[in-house]
Amino acid sequence: MTDPLRKPDLRAPRLPLDKAARAALDDIDSAGLRRSLRLIDGCQDPEVTIDGRDLLLLCSNNYLGLASHPDVRAAAEAAIRRYGTSAVSSRLISGHMRAHEDLEKRLAVWKGTESALVFSTGYQANVGAITSLVRRGDVVISDELNHASIIDGCRLSRAHTAIYRHNDVEQLRSLLVEHGDASRVLVITESVFSMDGDKAPLVEIAAACHEHGAWLMVDEAHAAGIFGSNGAGLVSELDLQSEVDVIVGTLGKALASFGAYVAGSHALTDLLINRARSFIFTTGLPPSAVAAAHAAIDITERERERSTSLLVRAHRLGELLRDGGLAVPQVESQILPVVIGEAETTVAVMRGLLDDGIYVAAIRPPTVPRGTSRLRVSLMATHTDAHIERAATAIIDHVHRHTH
Repeated sequence: MTDPLRKPDLRAPRLPLDKAARAALDDIDSAGLRRSLRLIDGCQDPEVTIDGRDLLLLCSNNYLGLASHPDVRAAAEAAIRRYGTSAVSSRLISGHMRAHEDLEKRLAVWKGTESALVFSTGYQANVGAITSLVRRGDVVISDELNHASIIDGCRLSRAHTAIYRHNDVEQLRSLLVEHGDASRVLVITESVFSMDGDKAPLVEIAAACHEHGAWLMVDEAHAAGIFGSNGAGLVSELDLQSEVDVIVGTLGKALASFGAYVAGSHALTDLLINRARSFIFTTGLPPSAVAAAHAAIDITERERERSTSLLVRAHRLGELLRDGGLAVPQVESQILPVVIGEAETTVAVMRGLLDDGIYVAAIRPPTVPRGTSRLRVSLMATHTDAHIERAATAIIDHVHRHTH
């Protein structure tokens, strides 16, 4: 069987594009890795309508439940009335608006950095930051479970990339020694990992980077809004702002908007404005998204009970699933991986849950390593205790039904 994760060779034989695409899709189908889109009607609240059916949603990144918050909506509507619907062009041409500047100042204060720069997507933020900081001849040392955008940024930078085992600080130290002669070394990790829900040992990683003179970049996509006394993320919670050179985060998860940011020194953001192709050659964020994110940060700071209740419910669901005999690690975040193993079995569990009125995503390769396909359960602050009990009962039932 053809490897569905390998890039298809579309040159030999020279097939019509549609036929070549269908052949590639057949390979994906045969491996149980075919994906499709599901249409959700309405806001991504705990209960949504899909294909005319009301379902309990357990795979959204609307962690704090702010996507339908009236203050966030009002801010977006006001921005449309003032600025229109689009930035229309690159921010270096005419697309830089006061809304962008106000948000970047707000982000810098929130993150405890000198400056921040907003990008149009999280993917572009990671690619732009990495390719601006390192080049051929430099070294990037990256956690093996880092997000695809980090992996692609490393490749595009043309720097030598060394991978360390997930959260293995000792191997990271060994690699720092091995590449001690490099003129630039950039270490990259997520703070809360998107598919496993676990935290990076940031204190130890920062200490290793400081000892060896390496730069440290931390992706806070799944930690911002959740951790820290003001919700700024795990870097803030651990008081590591002075030890982390580059902080990346998204506006489209807990902050319920769209886009991303890179926070750090003034020199860093000035460099990105001049070198990051993913910033320079793209249209700026719509003003409505910028204003919505700004309002969401305000709510995140003043309503810390949202993240507290979210983590309490996540802890409770994890306990229930483990008590039910499922392979769920004891993580301290809002993301709970229910590892099943084979892709086809995981899809069967997902479909059974859909029939029972619960939508939770089946995560398969290449998003996760082979043999570790899983349900990625992600909770919102607006889920209720009744939702948690219902989810636990259904997930335990369907996993056992399809794996025993």
